[in-house]
Amino acid sequence: MKLFNFYKDNEIHLGIIDEDGTARDATAGGYPAIPAAMQTTIDGTYTLDAIRTAAKNGPVVDIDTVRFAPAVLNPEKILCIGLNYAAHAKESKLPIPDYPTLFSKFNNALNAHKEPIVLPDTAYKYDYEVELVIVIGKTAHMVDKEDALDYVFGYTIGNDFSARDLQMRTPQWLIGKTFDGFAPLGPYIVPAAEADPAHFHVQSFVNGELRQDSNTNDLIFDCATIVSYLSQYMTLKPGDVIFTGTPSGVILGYPEDQQVWLKAGDTVTVKIDGIGELTNILTK
Repeated sequence: MKLFNFYKDNEIHLGIIDEDGTARDATAGGYPAIPAAMQTTIDGTYTLDAIRTAAKNGPVVDIDTVRFAPAVLNPEKILCIGLNYAAHAKESKLPIPDYPTLFSKFNNALNAHKEPIVLPDTAYKYDYEVELVIVIGKTAHMVDKEDALDYVFGYTIGNDFSARDLQMRTPQWLIGKTFDGFAPLGPYIVPAAEADPAHFHVQSFVNGELRQDSNTNDLIFDCATIVSYLSQYMTLKPGDVIFTGTPSGVILGYPEDQQVWLKAGDTVTVKIDGIGELTNILTK
């Protein structure tokens, strides 16, 4: 089962791909007065079974031609973990962290599958980062690691798109991370009960060329550790998203004389087996 947000007549609807592989519009088949929406599914207002039932009455959606919206539309928090794959820390010539390295993006950075990423003129070292993204489903405060995954609604794909020249300008990475459109998210969310976050195969491609190829079993801090750790310092809310880090293979990790930064016209695809592919074309 996969869930997705898409546009229909300039309104955002909730789509579902059920076990038979058919995509349907759950909003159009939904509830009197209260249409199905991704956030009402994430926060438990409607169960996944209820959404599945609603979708059976909804029209079929052509996922090859539909315009997707970000998988999560208005998270209170977009949290990101840096240097969270052992091989990536090594290629960045940085020590393995003792604690999760935390930074953030803002909602202006949200972007969707097949939507362009506009490259500002104020930077030039543009880089890709495939990431497994956690979607929080229940309010989490001071939760134990053993219980942490019970607070996860599902998992999606993110591209922590970055301007490395601005990211490295100061010890704080934020300015290079949260340009408009620098957080493509989606296209699908797989419910937590149907996924094993410890064994996702993650990849990225630039113009069809494989750049990153790893597995979440190389995470330094796994998903349960991340959720538990963050909940000790802030209350996580339904709809919050957590980018869990990127594996080795980013441009920043290449020797300087081999760093060819992304440019307008490039196509970046990030892929996680079992979830899908998220593709964006870079433009000026």
